[in-house]
Amino acid sequence: MTVVAKFRSFDMAARLLMINQFGINLGFYMLMPYLAGYLAGPLGLAAWAVGLVLGVRNFSQQGMFLIGGTLADRLGYKPLIVAGCLLRTGGFALLVFATSLPGLLIASAATGFAGALFNPAVRAYLAADTGDRRVEAFAVFNIFYQAGILAGPLVGLALMALDFRVTAAAAAVVFAILTAAQLFALPTRRAETPAEHTSVLDDWRTVVANRRFVGFAVAMTGSYVLSFQVYLALPLQAEFVAGAQAQALVSALFVISGVVAVAGQLRITAWFRNRWGTGRSLVVGLGILAASFVPLVVVPDPDRFGVPPAAAALLVSAVLLAVGTAAVFPFEMDTVVSLSGGKLVATHYGFYNTVVGVGILTGNLATGAVVGAARAAGMDWAVWAGLSMIGVLAAFALHRLDRPQPVAEKGRSTRTRGRHRIPDQHTVGTAPAEQQFEYTGRGHWPTKIPAARR
Repeated sequence: MTVVAKFRSFDMAARLLMINQFGINLGFYMLMPYLAGYLAGPLGLAAWAVGLVLGVRNFSQQGMFLIGGTLADRLGYKPLIVAGCLLRTGGFALLVFATSLPGLLIASAATGFAGALFNPAVRAYLAADTGDRRVEAFAVFNIFYQAGILAGPLVGLALMALDFRVTAAAAAVVFAILTAAQLFALPTRRAETPAEHTSVLDDWRTVVANRRFVGFAVAMTGSYVLSFQVYLALPLQAEFVAGAQAQALVSALFVISGVVAVAGQLRITAWFRNRWGTGRSLVVGLGILAASFVPLVVVPDPDRFGVPPAAAALLVSAVLLAVGTAAVFPFEMDTVVSLSGGKLVATHYGFYNTVVGVGILTGNLATGAVVGAARAAGMDWAVWAGLSMIGVLAAFALHRLDRPQPVAEKGRSTRTRGRHRIPDQHTVGTAPAEQQFEYTGRGHWPTKIPAARR
């Protein structure tokens, strides 16, 4: 089935959310890659001030995902999606006029918190709307997601030929259109298990007490640390390898990543799902991410084999990273919903995004420090070997989560796929709150426990 046919097979709400995500990434990436240059150049901010503005934006999003998810479970998904798009419209519009540091910090905080509002709500809405087609839905969703990342910088580059403020105004217009579209066309949908009858702290305790979910979130930080290297370690390697031609090589990295995701996502998802199912697909996907740095272990610099082989190794790594990311994403999003048991889904997404955000920050700080130290010591290969090891450890952690565990029942001992297994080929958790769920095997998650067994 083609991308268009698969897209049209979903209902209007799901299609609108997919288009919405393309617009979100288009508007964001047409502006943000050029913000640091604008702050340091035309506005003349010091390096520390530039870092502060960008840091505030990152913290306002990554640090507030849990708040956004909690609000979505209490107020409904649509209000948070609309509010997030509206707030980012205002944040980008403020960047058109702001020239002082306080104004820039307010704009930066607004754009970041906007993402914290709509990100968990969009994913929870899409999961609830598509039911047992969640994996397919998130595969198509990722195509639109990556297409926005691919198109955004190109549109932004064209607009930057005029002025940064023109680019900021255009991004604000994109989000204004998205706000109107979600407000008038997106059906209202609340969480399947409303949270207003419990306190916020009780909701958070419920999420944190879900040990399988927390373990999954921690393990998946490895996936995010590795996939994020297309923005950090790989561009640094491109500068090291290509010198004056580094920009062309970096552009090729991003184009390859986007094309693989857009052109190959559905085939990759279908192949993995048919061959391995959810749990094993995540493990194999992490294995591909780990293997993506092996070419750079073999060819870590241009001194040994020359510039063309070093550049080729870098491009092969980018392809493998894109394939691994495409393999993991739909099953990852599906598993978050499944491990939540259909309760507080947006809150689980918010907590999950916060955990992986902390992981990305920690991983990037460590990678940046190790790259410089390894290069100074003439051990460039060590960086890539270390990243591969992170992938291996993350894959092993997911494998442990996916293992069947022995469970003793009255008078007998059996091996089940109980609460220690990543759910596989399951239906969406949209049952009433009073139902209790447990894992009962491949293809049967969640399953209602009859009243006699409660």
